[in-house]
Amino acid sequence: MRFGNSVTFRSLALTTAWFVIALLVIAIVISALYRNAAERGFRQLLQAEMFNVINSVSVDDNGELKGAPQLGNLNYQQPQTGWYWVVDPLYDPTKETLHSPSLGDTDLPRKSEDEVPYDGDFRRTYIVRDNNDNDVAVIETVVVMDEKDRAARIRVTGNRETVDDEVRWFSHRLYLALALFGAASVLLNGLVILWALSPLDKARRALSQISESGEGEMKGAFPHEVQPLADEINALLSNNRAIIERARMQVGNLAHSLKTPIAVLLNEAQRMSDKEGKLITSQVVMMQSQVQAYLNRARIAAQSESVLTRCDVQPTLERLVRVMRRLNPDTEFSFSCEAGLVLATEQQDLEEVVGNLLENAGRFARYSVEVKAHRLSETNGDGAGWAEITVVDDGPGLTPEEIRKAMKRGERLDESGAGSGLGLSIVDDIVQAYGGRFELTGLEGAGLHARVVLPAKG
Repeated sequence: MRFGNSVTFRSLALTTAWFVIALLVIAIVISALYRNAAERGFRQLLQAEMFNVINSVSVDDNGELKGAPQLGNLNYQQPQTGWYWVVDPLYDPTKETLHSPSLGDTDLPRKSEDEVPYDGDFRRTYIVRDNNDNDVAVIETVVVMDEKDRAARIRVTGNRETVDDEVRWFSHRLYLALALFGAASVLLNGLVILWALSPLDKARRALSQISESGEGEMKGAFPHEVQPLADEINALLSNNRAIIERARMQVGNLAHSLKTPIAVLLNEAQRMSDKEGKLITSQVVMMQSQVQAYLNRARIAAQSESVLTRCDVQPTLERLVRVMRRLNPDTEFSFSCEAGLVLATEQQDLEEVVGNLLENAGRFARYSVEVKAHRLSETNGDGAGWAEITVVDDGPGLTPEEIRKAMKRGERLDESGAGSGLGLSIVDDIVQAYGGRFELTGLEGAGLHARVVLPAKG
């Protein structure tokens, strides 16, 4: 099956692609929103910790910084965590700096005011890497500590890895939840699509059954959207049967109406002298064969496009081979056919084609004739298949020039027996009417290989 032409495949592919794209966009947007919220909460936390430090530190009478801020985060008590607070006495560089236990004996890097200036509230934020390779976010401000206008610089930091870890944790669970939701949605959507399109599959099976059996109609209840199509197809099938039946009747009537005049001409020709009688007899026989050939062509044209046209190959060929074995007891006929092979032809047309080939092969074969039938791997433009039937004999064969002559209407290579010279041309007409191919190959003295390719069912 070509998936590109499948409504089910295209529906599933498009909806699945839409789900995947939509879920990816949703995941990216939600992750971005969560990161923004986490960043905002992180900054608000540092700002709150900064206010806590400001309220917990003072300057004594000797100008020393005093205070022990008790921040809620225990990371300020543990070393190398990236969570620090520092109070620098700007009023006297000789005074000791006050800092959190987590900073230890190390210094906290600081960006210059030229790189990151203070904002209108005399605060600034920036990111630096501490001595322990932690990326830390710094919030910094300058505060006047007392009425003597002694100012101190206060810095509070937080480890950005905390935000990154939180965002990763959230994103991982978000992607997992969306993946499970997407898989369940795609599965449910697929089941819904299959259920919604099941009437079309039912109609396809009904048509396939009609094509295989050559009879019947689309039965069963279909949805309101499909029922008019089923009714139209049933009407078309019924009309097609009626057209084929009328064509058969008209062809039969024409053949019957011509039968008597041609028989009269043959009888009259037989009463004439040998020379004139033979000439008229040969022409009447040729006329009879040509009339039959054109009647066959008209009948095939009326039914070749119908889904009802079918023929089981194996029983048809077996019957022909049995007849040829009785007519040619000294010739060995071997036969092989692919099981279940069905052609999109009428049975009488297949009998006409293979019968002519077997008759010629049986007449010229020395010892054996081989008949094979099987399906080909190639397909036609509509996706339907082809079948090949070969008839091979071990007779004297034909030269290329004799093959071209044998394919001409009315030409006979063997004048010793009865016949009109129309057998192979009739075969070619019937095969071409079904859109197939007829080929003769073989060298003189090496037998003849006849190959027929006809449309197959299924």
